Amino acid sequence: MDDRELQDRIRQGDHSAFDALFRATYAQLVGVTRSIVRDADVAEEIVQDVLLELWRRREQLVVEDSLRAYLFRATRNRALNHLRHIAVERRGEPFVRGESAVSPRADARLSASEIEVAIRDAVAKLPERCREVFELSRLHGLKYSEIAQTLGISVKTVEAQMGKALRVLREQLAPWLPEQPSLPERN
Repeated sequence: MDDRELQDRIRQGDHSAFDALFRATYAQLVGVTRSIVRDADVAEEIVQDVLLELWRRREQLVVEDSLRAYLFRATRNRALNHLRHIAVERRGEPFVRGESAVSPRADARLSASEIEVAIRDAVAKLPERCREVFELSRLHGLKYSEIAQTLGISVKTVEAQMGKALRVLREQLAPWLPEQPSLPERN
Protein backbone atom coordinates (compact mmCIF):
# COMPACT_ATOMS: atom_id res chain seq x y z
CA MET A 1 0.00 0.00 0.00
CA ASP A 2 1.19 3.52 -0.71
CA ASP A 3 1.92 6.22 1.87
CA ARG A 4 -1.40 8.05 1.45
CA GLU A 5 -3.41 4.88 1.94
CA LEU A 6 -1.30 3.86 4.94
CA GLN A 7 -1.73 7.32 6.46
CA ASP A 8 -5.50 7.26 5.89
CA ARG A 9 -5.85 3.80 7.42
CA ILE A 10 -3.80 4.79 10.48
CA ARG A 11 -5.84 8.00 10.83
CA GLN A 12 -8.99 5.84 10.90
CA GLY A 13 -7.53 3.67 13.70
CA ASP A 14 -6.53 0.62 11.63
CA HIS A 15 -4.27 -1.40 13.95
CA SER A 16 -2.97 -3.61 11.14
CA ALA A 17 -1.80 -0.55 9.15
CA PHE A 18 0.00 0.84 12.20
CA ASP A 19 1.51 -2.60 12.87
CA ALA A 20 2.78 -2.73 9.28
CA LEU A 21 4.36 0.72 9.64
CA PHE A 22 5.87 -0.25 12.99
CA ARG A 23 7.42 -3.44 11.60
CA ALA A 24 8.72 -1.69 8.49
CA THR A 25 10.43 1.21 10.29
CA TYR A 26 11.22 0.23 13.89
CA ALA A 27 14.65 -1.38 13.41
CA GLN A 28 15.94 1.40 11.15
CA LEU A 29 14.63 4.11 13.46
CA VAL A 30 16.34 2.48 16.43
CA GLY A 31 19.59 2.18 14.46
CA VAL A 32 19.66 5.84 13.50
CA THR A 33 18.62 6.96 16.97
CA ARG A 34 21.28 4.76 18.56
CA SER A 35 23.94 6.46 16.44
CA ILE A 36 22.83 9.76 17.98
CA VAL A 37 22.27 8.85 21.64
CA ARG A 38 24.78 5.96 21.79
CA ASP A 39 22.56 3.89 24.07
CA ALA A 40 20.41 1.06 22.71
CA ASP A 41 17.84 1.18 25.51
CA VAL A 42 17.38 4.94 25.23
CA ALA A 43 17.16 4.66 21.43
CA GLU A 44 14.40 2.06 21.68
CA GLU A 45 12.54 4.17 24.21
CA ILE A 46 12.72 7.26 21.98
CA VAL A 47 11.48 5.35 18.92
CA GLN A 48 8.66 3.79 20.92
CA ASP A 49 7.68 7.24 22.23
CA VAL A 50 7.59 8.68 18.70
CA LEU A 51 5.50 5.79 17.38
CA LEU A 52 3.17 5.94 20.38
CA GLU A 53 2.72 9.67 19.88
CA LEU A 54 1.95 9.05 16.21
CA TRP A 55 -0.76 6.59 17.23
CA ARG A 56 -2.17 8.96 19.87
CA ARG A 57 -2.38 11.84 17.39
CA ARG A 58 -3.38 9.71 14.41
CA GLU A 59 -6.67 11.55 13.85
CA GLN A 60 -4.83 14.85 13.32
CA LEU A 61 -2.07 13.21 11.25
CA VAL A 62 -1.25 15.15 8.09
CA VAL A 63 2.10 14.33 6.53
CA GLU A 64 2.91 16.08 3.26
CA ASP A 65 5.93 14.01 2.30
CA SER A 66 6.47 10.36 3.15
CA LEU A 67 5.39 8.92 6.47
CA ARG A 68 8.76 7.19 6.74
CA ALA A 69 10.66 10.51 6.33
CA TYR A 70 8.35 12.10 8.91
CA LEU A 71 9.18 9.35 11.41
CA PHE A 72 12.91 9.69 10.83
CA ARG A 73 12.76 13.46 11.37
CA ALA A 74 10.57 13.13 14.46
CA THR A 75 12.85 10.47 15.92
CA ARG A 76 16.00 12.45 15.16
CA ASN A 77 14.51 15.58 16.74
CA ARG A 78 13.42 13.65 19.84
CA ALA A 79 16.94 12.14 20.14
CA LEU A 80 18.57 15.57 19.84
CA ASN A 81 16.18 16.94 22.48
CA HIS A 82 17.18 14.04 24.73
CA LEU A 83 20.87 14.95 24.30
CA ARG A 84 20.16 18.61 25.04
CA HIS A 85 18.33 17.57 28.20
CA ILE A 86 21.28 15.42 29.30
CA ALA A 87 23.67 18.34 28.68
CA VAL A 88 21.52 20.64 30.82
CA GLU A 89 21.45 18.06 33.60
CA ARG A 90 25.25 17.73 33.50
CA ARG A 91 25.73 21.48 33.68
CA GLY A 92 23.44 21.60 36.71
CA GLU A 93 25.03 18.70 38.61
CA PRO A 94 27.62 20.80 40.49
CA PHE A 95 24.85 23.04 41.79
CA VAL A 96 22.75 20.08 42.89
CA ARG A 97 25.74 18.64 44.75
CA GLY A 98 26.44 22.02 46.36
CA GLU A 99 29.83 22.46 44.70
CA SER A 100 29.12 26.06 43.84
CA ALA A 101 30.05 27.15 47.39
CA VAL A 102 33.64 27.81 46.31
CA SER A 103 33.35 30.69 43.91
CA PRO A 104 36.08 31.86 41.57
CA ARG A 105 37.12 35.48 41.45
CA ALA A 106 34.40 37.83 40.23
CA ASP A 107 36.32 38.96 37.14
CA ALA A 108 37.01 35.35 36.13
CA ARG A 109 33.31 34.53 36.48
CA LEU A 110 32.36 37.55 34.39
CA SER A 111 34.91 36.69 31.71
CA ALA A 112 33.81 33.04 31.58
CA SER A 113 30.19 34.17 31.42
CA GLU A 114 30.94 36.59 28.56
CA ILE A 115 32.79 33.89 26.64
CA GLU A 116 29.97 31.39 27.17
CA VAL A 117 27.40 33.90 25.88
CA ALA A 118 29.62 34.78 22.91
CA ILE A 119 30.04 31.11 22.02
CA ARG A 120 26.30 30.43 22.31
CA ASP A 121 25.51 33.47 20.16
CA ALA A 122 28.12 32.56 17.55
CA VAL A 123 26.86 28.97 17.30
CA ALA A 124 23.25 30.18 17.12
CA LYS A 125 24.14 32.48 14.19
CA LEU A 126 25.54 29.63 12.11
CA PRO A 127 23.39 28.53 9.16
CA GLU A 128 21.01 25.75 10.23
CA ARG A 129 22.75 22.78 8.57
CA CYS A 130 26.17 24.09 9.59
CA ARG A 131 25.03 24.49 13.21
CA GLU A 132 23.45 21.04 13.22
CA VAL A 133 26.67 19.41 11.98
CA PHE A 134 28.75 21.39 14.49
CA GLU A 135 26.53 20.47 17.45
CA LEU A 136 26.37 16.79 16.53
CA SER A 137 30.16 16.71 16.32
CA ARG A 138 31.27 18.94 19.17
CA LEU A 139 28.42 18.71 21.66
CA HIS A 140 27.30 15.14 21.09
CA GLY A 141 30.61 13.58 20.01
CA LEU A 142 29.37 11.95 16.81
CA LYS A 143 31.87 10.95 14.13
CA TYR A 144 31.56 12.51 10.68
CA SER A 145 30.25 9.23 9.24
CA GLU A 146 27.59 9.05 11.97
CA ILE A 147 26.58 12.66 11.31
CA ALA A 148 26.35 11.93 7.58
CA GLN A 149 24.14 8.91 8.23
CA THR A 150 21.94 10.77 10.72
CA LEU A 151 21.38 13.78 8.46
CA GLY A 152 21.28 11.85 5.20
CA ILE A 153 24.21 13.75 3.66
CA SER A 154 27.66 12.75 2.45
CA VAL A 155 30.75 12.72 4.68
CA LYS A 156 32.28 15.34 2.34
CA THR A 157 29.31 17.62 3.02
CA VAL A 158 29.80 17.09 6.77
CA GLU A 159 33.49 17.99 6.40
CA ALA A 160 32.66 21.11 4.39
CA GLN A 161 29.98 22.24 6.86
CA MET A 162 32.30 21.62 9.81
CA GLY A 163 35.10 23.59 8.16
CA LYS A 164 32.72 26.46 7.51
CA ALA A 165 31.44 26.37 11.10
CA LEU A 166 34.95 26.46 12.57
CA ARG A 167 36.03 29.27 10.24
CA VAL A 168 32.97 31.40 11.12
CA LEU A 169 33.33 30.69 14.85
CA ARG A 170 37.03 31.57 14.79
CA GLU A 171 36.20 34.91 13.16
CA GLN A 172 33.33 35.72 15.52
CA LEU A 173 35.21 34.67 18.65
CA ALA A 174 38.50 36.38 17.71
CA PRO A 175 38.21 38.96 20.54
CA TRP A 176 38.22 36.15 23.12
CA LEU A 177 40.95 34.02 21.54
CA PRO A 178 44.55 34.40 22.70
CA GLU A 179 46.81 36.43 20.44
CA GLN A 180 48.61 34.29 17.90
CA PRO A 181 52.29 35.15 17.42
CA SER A 182 52.85 36.58 13.98
CA LEU A 183 55.35 34.90 11.71
CA PRO A 184 58.32 36.95 10.54
CA GLU A 185 57.91 38.29 7.02
CA ARG A 186 60.06 36.80 4.28
CA ASN A 187 62.39 39.08 2.39
